[in-house]
Amino acid sequence: MTAIDVQISKRPDGMDSYPGGQQRMGFFTDTSVCIGCKACEVACKEWNHVPEDGLALTGMSYDNSVGLGADTWRHVAFIEQHKPVPADGTQDGGLRWLMSSDVCKHCTHAACLDVCPTGALMRSEFGTVVVQEDICNGCGYCIPACPYGVIDQRKEDGRAWKCTLCYDRLGAGMEPACAKACPTDSIQFGPLDELRERAEIRVDQLHEAGEASARLYGNDPADGIGGDGAFFLLLDEPEVYGLPPDPVVTTRDLPSMWRHVGAAALTLAAAAAASFATEALAGRLGPGARR
Repeated sequence: MTAIDVQISKRPDGMDSYPGGQQRMGFFTDTSVCIGCKACEVACKEWNHVPEDGLALTGMSYDNSVGLGADTWRHVAFIEQHKPVPADGTQDGGLRWLMSSDVCKHCTHAACLDVCPTGALMRSEFGTVVVQEDICNGCGYCIPACPYGVIDQRKEDGRAWKCTLCYDRLGAGMEPACAKACPTDSIQFGPLDELRERAEIRVDQLHEAGEASARLYGNDPADGIGGDGAFFLLLDEPEVYGLPPDPVVTTRDLPSMWRHVGAAALTLAAAAAASFATEALAGRLGPGARR
């Protein structure tokens, strides 16, 4: 089903377009075991033929790709924190690295689906959000609509590109390339409900081990996105990882906005009709009726 079909559904930015014949699939990224190897970035590029995005270090630790974009569908962040951290249970260390592999969130309420005029963005049978590059006309409406700043246009052709959660591999019964390549199982793929249960257990384990700052991000169906299809276990605040603390679907207010626009248009039309009717009546009654 395309975005054009979605626009006439009950909840245009939600899962009404999800066929539901299969379990919704997704990612759980456990940043506590990410080692920053970038195997996910390489595997993503190799499988999806994503162009290289710069081989020079940015000056931000060992990061060479800065963030997600049209040519970076997986981005491994290296965050250096100078703060006391228990090193051996008795001593305090002065530095720790937080590493995290970011990706498209495949939102439940996906604003990019709302604004796409051609149906290039679609909800797949796996519940993922996919760009059909052969339909994309390069309008760019989806770029500002994404609350995470994930989707981007490629300079060479102007079309939008992002993670597809390896849609072609899923159709063949394979797991996404990034999850397959991850040596520590930091990136886990599977049915979304099972991943959420697994993530809750992992957070409890970390809390018991003394990592009180461990928390889940994007897993709550009651949040402003309706829960993400790709969610994370973080060891600090979302802002530390470059993630918005309280993301909200950017098209949330569109229905009420259109209702207000419609009401205003009807009011103007009624006022114009009343004005013309008054003028017509005055013309029939003669010049004296205008005074």
